[in-house]
Parts: sequence; structure tokens; C-alpha cells
Amino acid sequence: MKAMILCAGRGERLRPLTDHTPKPLLQAGKKRIVEYTIEALAKAGLTHIIINTAHLAEQFPQLLGDGSRYGIHIDYVTEGEQALETAGGIINALPLLGESAFIVVNGDIWTDYPFERLVAQDLGEALCHLVMVTNPAHNANGDFAINQHQQLIIADQDQLTFSGIGLYHPDLFKTFPKGKRALKSVFLEAIERGRITAEHYLGQWSDIGTQERLAELSKLKT
Repeated sequence: MKAMILCAGRGERLRPLTDHTPKPLLQAGKKRIVEYTIEALAKAGLTHIIINTAHLAEQFPQLLGDGSRYGIHIDYVTEGEQALETAGGIINALPLLGESAFIVVNGDIWTDYPFERLVAQDLGEALCHLVMVTNPAHNANGDFAINQHQQLIIADQDQLTFSGIGLYHPDLFKTFPKGKRALKSVFLEAIERGRITAEHYLGQWSDIGTQERLAELSKLKT
């Protein structure tokens, strides 16, 4: 199984820090944000990770190398300064991700989620399996809900927040052409077909989208 870490975002809310350093490469305690995810994926047995880049793309291979220091191999996919958004980035990287299910993780989150769980996850008839979390203050209304069959649904209540962690089958994207595309449109189509399963993770998770949350993670990891 392969994994992809999404690192092409501009990080507007973290400016001016991100004017010179891509958000996933910002220092948080003893390591850079993305390194916590790389090490967690490696611990779960992943050996091949694809990282998509856009803003200040050259810094990723300069600072992370080929992955050997983490016991893995890293391939980089550069999108140019005009990033393709989440789904567009995944679609662009599909030739490297292969024909089997793969893990995708946002490059600007920190979590103690056990990725071994996704490695062992059987998608069955589903096209993807998403990890949802309790709504943080900055997304109080949530994104989607989970029904009694562990399927992701659109609902007016009991909504949870998408963590930016998921297991995807490449068929989820087969009807979408290359180009700029948000992930939500892909999810909505699959939800209508009842083809997304989900879980509610109750452990630690944070979207490192502000200087305050970066400072909190730095304190935790010092």
C-alpha cells in the first residue's frame, strides 16, 4: 500500500511564516509538521509515500530528501504555483499511486491516529473510508455525518469534521478529468451512491492552520 501526503497548499492563514516556508515544513517542536505524519506512516508499515507540492516546492526534497532517513521512499509531484486543490492533486498523482487502495493525509495536520487501522481496512464495496473527528471550534458545524451502517451521509445534525485522513480506491476518481478540483465534489457524488464508509476517531487531532495552533503543537512536542 502507498500513501500520499498533501502539501501543495499556500497556507495563507499562517503568513508571514509561510511566505518563506511551506506550511507542512514549519517547525513544530523538534520536527517539522509533515515529519510527524511521515514517521507515523512509516511506523504503520508504509514504505512508499508520494508528496505533492506547489508553493516553494523545491524546499521539500531539500529538507526531506528521498525518504531514506525515515526508512521509506518519497516521490514528489510538483503542481506549479497554481495548486490543483485536493482532488485535483490526487488525480494528478494517480499514475504513481497505482491500482490498489492508498492512504491520503493532509500535510498540515497532527494526530495520534494509528494508521495501521487504515492499512488493515477492507473497503469492500466502498470507494473510500474517511476518518472523522469531533468538530473543532473553527469548524463547529462539521462536514458530514455517519449513519448506523458506518456510511458517510449528508445530514442536518450529528455532523462531524473530516480529519483529512482517508483510504481511497482509485476508482473514486475515474470519472473526473485532470485539473483543479475540490475533494468535496468527489465526496458528494460517492455519498449519493452510498459508497463512502467512515469512522469517528476520538483521539488527538489538530489542523495546524493558525499560528496559535502551531504554537500549541510546538509546546506539546518540545
